[in-house]
Amino acid sequence: MTPVERPLEEVVPLPFFVYGTLRPGEVNHALFLRGRTLAEEPAVLPDAALYDGPGYPFAVHRPGGTVVGELITAEPGAYAELLAGLDRLEEYEGPGRPGNVYDRLARPTLRPDGTTVRAWAYLAAPLVARDLREAGTEIPGGDWLRRPSRA
Repeated sequence: MTPVERPLEEVVPLPFFVYGTLRPGEVNHALFLRGRTLAEEPAVLPDAALYDGPGYPFAVHRPGGTVVGELITAEPGAYAELLAGLDRLEEYEGPGRPGNVYDRLARPTLRPDGTTVRAWAYLAAPLVARDLREAGTEIPGGDWLRRPSRA
Protein backbone atom coordinates (compact mmCIF):
# COMPACT_ATOMS: atom_id res chain seq x y z
CA MET A 1 0.00 0.00 0.00
CA THR A 2 1.48 3.35 -0.96
CA PRO A 3 1.04 6.49 1.15
CA VAL A 4 -1.45 7.76 -1.46
CA GLU A 5 -3.64 4.67 -0.92
CA ARG A 6 -3.65 4.94 2.87
CA PRO A 7 -6.66 6.46 4.62
CA LEU A 8 -6.10 10.05 5.73
CA GLU A 9 -5.97 9.07 9.42
CA GLU A 10 -2.94 6.84 8.77
CA VAL A 11 -0.76 9.64 7.49
CA VAL A 12 -1.63 12.17 10.21
CA PRO A 13 1.58 12.58 12.23
CA LEU A 14 0.64 11.47 15.74
CA PRO A 15 3.01 10.69 18.58
CA PHE A 16 3.61 7.01 19.36
CA PHE A 17 2.68 5.27 22.60
CA VAL A 18 5.35 2.66 23.37
CA TYR A 19 5.09 0.13 26.19
CA GLY A 20 7.70 -2.61 25.73
CA THR A 21 11.03 -2.98 23.97
CA LEU A 22 10.69 0.52 22.47
CA ARG A 23 10.73 2.19 25.90
CA PRO A 24 13.84 4.16 26.90
CA GLY A 25 16.58 1.80 28.07
CA GLU A 26 15.18 -1.17 26.14
CA VAL A 27 16.84 -2.75 23.10
CA ASN A 28 14.50 -1.50 20.37
CA HIS A 29 14.54 2.05 21.72
CA ALA A 30 18.25 2.17 20.95
CA LEU A 31 17.76 0.59 17.51
CA PHE A 32 14.69 2.50 16.29
CA LEU A 33 14.16 5.67 18.34
CA ARG A 34 17.48 7.02 19.61
CA GLY A 35 18.26 10.29 17.85
CA ARG A 36 14.87 10.41 16.11
CA THR A 37 12.70 11.78 18.90
CA LEU A 38 11.79 15.31 19.87
CA ALA A 39 10.13 14.34 23.16
CA GLU A 40 9.67 11.26 25.35
CA GLU A 41 7.30 11.53 28.29
CA PRO A 42 5.49 9.13 30.64
CA ALA A 43 1.95 8.17 29.68
CA VAL A 44 -0.62 5.44 30.11
CA LEU A 45 -2.90 3.74 27.65
CA PRO A 46 -6.37 3.34 29.18
CA ASP A 47 -8.70 0.46 28.38
CA ALA A 48 -5.88 -1.99 27.66
CA ALA A 49 -4.13 -4.93 29.33
CA LEU A 50 -0.54 -6.07 28.84
CA TYR A 51 0.45 -9.66 28.11
CA ASP A 52 3.86 -11.28 28.11
CA GLY A 53 5.12 -12.45 24.73
CA PRO A 54 8.24 -14.15 23.41
CA GLY A 55 10.67 -11.46 24.59
CA TYR A 56 8.27 -8.56 24.04
CA PRO A 57 4.78 -7.67 25.25
CA PHE A 58 1.38 -7.33 23.62
CA ALA A 59 -1.21 -4.72 24.56
CA VAL A 60 -4.80 -5.90 24.17
CA HIS A 61 -7.97 -3.79 24.33
CA ARG A 62 -9.71 -4.30 27.69
CA PRO A 63 -12.11 -1.78 29.24
CA GLY A 64 -10.90 -0.63 32.63
CA GLY A 65 -7.31 -1.80 32.17
CA THR A 66 -4.19 0.36 31.92
CA VAL A 67 -0.85 -0.07 30.17
CA VAL A 68 2.16 1.98 31.31
CA GLY A 69 4.58 3.41 28.76
CA GLU A 70 5.93 6.52 27.10
CA LEU A 71 4.58 8.98 24.59
CA ILE A 72 7.17 9.49 21.84
CA THR A 73 7.11 12.51 19.54
CA ALA A 74 9.21 12.13 16.38
CA GLU A 75 11.91 14.63 15.49
CA PRO A 76 10.78 16.90 12.64
CA GLY A 77 11.70 15.26 9.35
CA ALA A 78 12.03 11.78 10.90
CA TYR A 79 8.32 10.92 11.14
CA ALA A 80 7.80 9.04 7.85
CA GLU A 81 10.94 6.95 8.27
CA LEU A 82 10.12 6.23 11.91
CA LEU A 83 6.53 5.24 11.09
CA ALA A 84 7.68 2.85 8.35
CA GLY A 85 10.35 1.33 10.60
CA LEU A 86 7.96 0.79 13.50
CA ASP A 87 5.33 -0.72 11.20
CA ARG A 88 7.95 -3.23 10.00
CA LEU A 89 9.13 -4.01 13.54
CA GLU A 90 5.57 -4.57 14.73
CA GLU A 91 4.68 -6.65 11.65
CA TYR A 92 1.89 -4.27 10.72
CA GLU A 93 1.04 -4.38 7.02
CA GLY A 94 -1.97 -2.07 7.00
CA PRO A 95 -5.53 -1.90 8.35
CA GLY A 96 -7.23 -5.27 8.60
CA ARG A 97 -4.43 -7.22 6.90
CA PRO A 98 -4.49 -10.93 7.86
CA GLY A 99 -0.68 -11.06 8.30
CA ASN A 100 -0.64 -8.39 11.01
CA VAL A 101 0.84 -9.37 14.36
CA TYR A 102 -0.06 -5.93 15.74
CA ASP A 103 -2.58 -3.36 14.54
CA ARG A 104 -1.59 0.32 14.65
CA LEU A 105 -4.51 2.25 16.12
CA ALA A 106 -5.05 5.90 17.03
CA ARG A 107 -5.89 5.74 20.74
CA PRO A 108 -6.23 8.28 23.54
CA THR A 109 -3.33 8.22 26.00
CA LEU A 110 -3.02 10.05 29.30
CA ARG A 111 -0.13 12.17 30.52
CA PRO A 112 0.59 12.28 34.28
CA ASP A 113 -1.21 15.65 34.51
CA GLY A 114 -4.39 14.02 33.14
CA THR A 115 -4.33 15.60 29.68
CA THR A 116 -5.34 13.33 26.84
CA VAL A 117 -3.18 12.93 23.74
CA ARG A 118 -4.19 10.93 20.69
CA ALA A 119 -1.31 8.64 19.71
CA TRP A 120 -0.51 5.62 17.58
CA ALA A 121 -0.47 2.45 19.69
CA TYR A 122 0.36 -1.02 18.43
CA LEU A 123 -2.15 -3.49 19.87
CA ALA A 124 -2.24 -7.23 19.30
CA ALA A 125 -4.08 -8.11 16.09
CA PRO A 126 -7.48 -9.80 16.68
CA LEU A 127 -6.37 -13.46 16.43
CA VAL A 128 -3.30 -12.83 18.58
CA ALA A 129 -5.43 -10.94 21.11
CA ARG A 130 -7.93 -13.80 21.28
CA ASP A 131 -5.16 -16.32 22.00
CA LEU A 132 -3.65 -14.07 24.67
CA ARG A 133 -7.00 -13.58 26.41
CA GLU A 134 -7.59 -17.35 26.40
CA ALA A 135 -4.15 -18.62 27.40
CA GLY A 136 -1.71 -15.72 27.78
CA THR A 137 0.08 -14.42 30.85
CA GLU A 138 -1.10 -10.97 31.84
CA ILE A 139 1.53 -8.62 33.26
CA PRO A 140 0.20 -7.30 36.59
CA GLY A 141 -0.03 -3.50 36.66
CA GLY A 142 0.45 -3.27 32.87
CA ASP A 143 4.11 -2.22 33.17
CA TRP A 144 6.67 -4.13 31.06
CA LEU A 145 9.56 -2.69 33.05
CA ARG A 146 8.10 -4.01 36.32
CA ARG A 147 7.06 -7.46 35.09
CA PRO A 148 7.74 -10.35 37.47
CA SER A 149 10.16 -12.11 35.10
CA ARG A 150 12.45 -9.06 34.83
CA ALA A 151 15.69 -9.69 36.67
